[in-house]
This record gives sequence, structure tokens and C-alpha cells, in this order.
Amino acid sequence: MVMHYAAGQARVGSDRMHGRESVPVVILCGGQGTRLREHTEYIPKPLVQIGEQPILWHIMKHFQRHALTRFVLCLGYKGEKIKSFVLDYGAMSRDFTVTLGRPETLAFHRSLDEELEITVADTGVDSMTGARVKRVERYLPDGPFMVTYGDGVSDVDLNSLLAFHRAHGRLATVTAVHPESRFGVIEADNTGRALRFREKPRIDGLVNAGFFVFNRPVLDYLSSDPACVLEQQPLEHLARDGELMVYRHDGFFHTLDTYRDYLALNALWSEGKAPWRTW
Repeated sequence: MVMHYAAGQARVGSDRMHGRESVPVVILCGGQGTRLREHTEYIPKPLVQIGEQPILWHIMKHFQRHALTRFVLCLGYKGEKIKSFVLDYGAMSRDFTVTLGRPETLAFHRSLDEELEITVADTGVDSMTGARVKRVERYLPDGPFMVTYGDGVSDVDLNSLLAFHRAHGRLATVTAVHPESRFGVIEADNTGRALRFREKPRIDGLVNAGFFVFNRPVLDYLSSDPACVLEQQPLEHLARDGELMVYRHDGFFHTLDTYRDYLALNALWSEGKAPWRTW
């Protein structure tokens, strides 16, 4: 990994990395995860593990699969834990030899599969999503960038999403999915006879799944005020101005909100049935 700490530096990286276009990905990692307090009392939600790795790792691996290798992590609650994860990842993932007292002798015995550029930026413990994105403005290039949440996994085709965004020419794209009901749905006639039973069907309508693509002028819709919520006035105003388009995803999407979600995602992973494992 290549790691950069956010501390007043200029925009990180260039619009091209390793000879190809590299759209940066902003990951919102600052929430407190109050509905998953079993884990988040001690670590931020992006570090809650699915299998042997935190969900943040799973998210970045999916982006890497689509040749998206530049990340800006917006830190807040227990952000120092994410800093430690990024800094220690190379050592914790490989065998190495070192002579104690002589750190310059450190030698790793294999290369990492990941070659990622990661900027970690403190964006405030109490900041909302819009403020977090605005506060990393200086780390973003003039071209498009992506934004996603640090607690959701999906098999969305990110290259298709980017192509859709470029084709429509508007400022913003949001990925939307049909939510699944948490309960079985029964259809009955007036006599009470069951006509149909559907276990946890998809519900009509679309909901925000994240995986945004924004052009840089979207930043003008945001404020560094901690109360700025991306999903409220900024997206409402983009829609009002005709600048927000919807990319429909009919595949897998699941967030890590509750302990029930934690168990479900870990079960999929352990059984080798994780749809988001695209790498």
C-alpha cells in the first residue's frame, strides 16, 4: 500500500496512476455505528470484520477489482483505529524478518497483492456525511470522483456505473436498489384465505445504496459545517437542478447496520457464497 496522511498537503496523486485513469474513491468512515454497539464500542464500524478482514477491506477490494485504487478515507469516530489498520496492514499481512534494535533490517518475504494509494483524513467526530466530503476537497482532482459508505458491500459493476455517469453528462449519479423486506409478505383475499406467501421479497421503489459518482462542481452544493448531510439538501438541490441521475443496480447490496447483518454477512462469507467477492 502507498499511504498518505491528510495534513494540509496539496491534492494527492494525479488523474492517472500506473498509466490508466484512476478515479479517486471517498469512503465515509466516521459514523458511530450505534446500532452495532456490540462491536463499535471499541472500534469504528468500518473495522468490524467479515471473515478475517474488516468490511473496509472488502469494500476496497471490490473497487480494486475494477482498477479503482485511490482512496480517501474520511475519519471520525475512533479514526485512530483506522489509521493503525492502514499503517500496520503490510506488516500484519506478510511474513518478515527483522533484527531487533535495527529496524532498517526489516525485510518482507513476499509482495502485497494490493497496490493502493490511501489518504486518511480526519473530518471531525461529529461531522455529517456532506461535511466529511467537503472537508476532503483538497485531496480530490478536477475530474470525477466516487463516494461510498464504509459499511456496505455490493457486486455493483463499477465500470458500468462510471460509464453511465460519463454518458449522461450531469453532475451526480447515485446507485439505487430495491430494498428487501425484513419480513415475509402474505397476500390474502377478503375471506382470510392466503393467496400467496413471499419470504422477504423485494419492495417496490428504490433506495440509496451509495456508490455515488460526482463531478467536482458537486462540492459547491456541500458545506464544511458539521451539520451538512449529503443525503438531504445537497442531493435534494441536485435533483431540483436536474443534475442527479440514478443508476439502478439489480444485484446484491447489503449494509452492516445491526448484529443481525453481522451474522448474515459472515455466514455468506464463511459458506463461500458472498456475492460481493468479485476479486
